Amino acid sequence: MKAFLMLIASVLLPSLAIASGSSSGESLDLTHSFYGYAAIGIFVVAYMFVIFEEQLHLPKSKPVIVSAGAIWVIIAIAYSTNNIPHVVEEGIRHNFLEYAELFFFLLVAMTYINAMMERGVFEALRNWLIERGFSYRQLFWITGILAFFISPIADNLTTALIMCAVVMTVGKNNAKFVSMACINIVVASNAGGAFSPFGDITTLMVWQKGNVQFIQFFALFIPSVVNFVIPAAIMHFALPTGTPGKAATLKYASGRIMKPGGLLIITLFIVTIATAVSFHNFLGLPPVYGMMLGLGYLKLLGYYLSRRSRSWQRRAENPPGNAVDPYEFDVFSKIAQSEWDTLFFFYGVILSVGGLGFIGYLAVASELVYIDLGPTYANILVGFASAIIDNIPVMFAVLTMQPEMDLYQWLLVTLTAGVGGSMLSIGSAAGVALMGQARGKYTFFGHLKWSPVIMLGYFASIWVHYLVNG
Repeated sequence: MKAFLMLIASVLLPSLAIASGSSSGESLDLTHSFYGYAAIGIFVVAYMFVIFEEQLHLPKSKPVIVSAGAIWVIIAIAYSTNNIPHVVEEGIRHNFLEYAELFFFLLVAMTYINAMMERGVFEALRNWLIERGFSYRQLFWITGILAFFISPIADNLTTALIMCAVVMTVGKNNAKFVSMACINIVVASNAGGAFSPFGDITTLMVWQKGNVQFIQFFALFIPSVVNFVIPAAIMHFALPTGTPGKAATLKYASGRIMKPGGLLIITLFIVTIATAVSFHNFLGLPPVYGMMLGLGYLKLLGYYLSRRSRSWQRRAENPPGNAVDPYEFDVFSKIAQSEWDTLFFFYGVILSVGGLGFIGYLAVASELVYIDLGPTYANILVGFASAIIDNIPVMFAVLTMQPEMDLYQWLLVTLTAGVGGSMLSIGSAAGVALMGQARGKYTFFGHLKWSPVIMLGYFASIWVHYLVNG
């Protein structure tokens, strides 16, 4: 507990440190100044608003965007007072470039997911599960396993929402089943996202930073399986028995569940991922360039569907009337449907944490945690910090510190940051989203009841990582 408090304090509280230097060598140690205290205070207040987002109904991006602007204004004033303003410009450009790469990467991924949802890809999967008439226990395992294997591609948040829709549809009359199934989905989605660069924002940041190569992430597959299976196996015996009644399936006006082009979009998304990986591994280009090329693939498909749409509307034997055009597809509308609050939240977090690093506080954290405690204990504590603070600012802080660690330790922190958030419902985007989607059935305290079991899976996955990759 003492070590854990040291980790939190090192990120949020001022301490003795040497400020992180710039390439020009001109840097100020603001950690003991009014400027540093003010920056810390602003970030803490902003993040309190983020924590109580559900209660305040204030989108989480708004306070952190204000925090980012205010922190860098404070830094700029401090440096201008000392006649070295150009250093601040260099620092903020560096942080903004990191955000820009993450932004466009996620924008393309979100656009593909939105396109697949509009084409009915996930609806087809949902209806298939509903029509099979599985028992509560079978649905518990099926949705968990699907969440584990879909999240490495579709990201843990989207996957959790899809699987929760299935659970809510077939088990809405059994609150206990919905609660336990949602817990299982959160754990499975976070565990599945930990062994893929596309599964979570934290893994994506580690990959883009170059600390772990694409193929090396899959060394975390077995530890991730352990992290998911152990809590699920224990929870299995507390599940209700029996089979829920069948629910009505949904179909589009054309009579088909999946619209034309759905399977082709899945194929293009896989090709886009392959393009991003190839650009990074073989050409030395940032993965975001491969993703942007993949957006071009989707635009070409949109052009093809628009031609088919015009042909469909010209058919005399099938006048449009009130029928829905199955070929109508607008790529730009899918871009507009992206999670803008989430994307701007990342901007606020990256620029705010980057500002605190520029002041010198992350150098303090690196020395207190990674040097005094050692990387293994520090990386294990990162998982607990992720459950309380959220894994994105914690991982960005670690990447900004850039402690000296080998591949084993970078994989360890990737694992702990990814799955540590499962210990609390507020510890991951998947958990927060499901509390809203299954409001009243999946709750903070309902999740907390199973936190010791989830923690057991957390430590078991770390031990297996040591056995397999140590």
